[in-house]
Amino acid sequence: MTKFHKHLAAAAALAAYLAAPASAFAQSATVIELTQTPCQFLESENGVDHGYQSAQQSDCETVNAQTANARLAEAKVFTLKPGRYIFRVRNQNVSYPLGFWLRGDGLVGRATLPSVSGGGLTQGTTRDYEITLKPGEYVYSCPLNPTPDYKLRVED
Repeated sequence: MTKFHKHLAAAAALAAYLAAPASAFAQSATVIELTQTPCQFLESENGVDHGYQSAQQSDCETVNAQTANARLAEAKVFTLKPGRYIFRVRNQNVSYPLGFWLRGDGLVGRATLPSVSGGGLTQGTTRDYEITLKPGEYVYSCPLNPTPDYKLRVED
């Protein structure tokens, strides 16, 4: 195969990759489903819905000041392998728009590990957040709800 044909083959492969539908990424990624209720992610707290009520961010700030440390001590720490993930986040019953923020834990982690975030998650809607995770310690939360910083570990 000539150099020209190798480049042509590489260009064709790249064109096929770029033309693939977005669902192709979803098929190759692992989906992690998370459900937000007022002041918490259900799956992160072992499926326990504490029944918190919140009409605005300050309501959750008050709840978290009183309960976050005890809740985090019991919270599930997700341990994942490096790779592609879609965090599918649902606003189950929070009346104001929410978001999601996954980032490296601590200053070094935040500076060196990948991050994904976004908002506009209105009541009853679901949104996907795509990321390729590298080994390290992460936290995730909703700054708009707000929730505690839940832990996530990525290791080989």
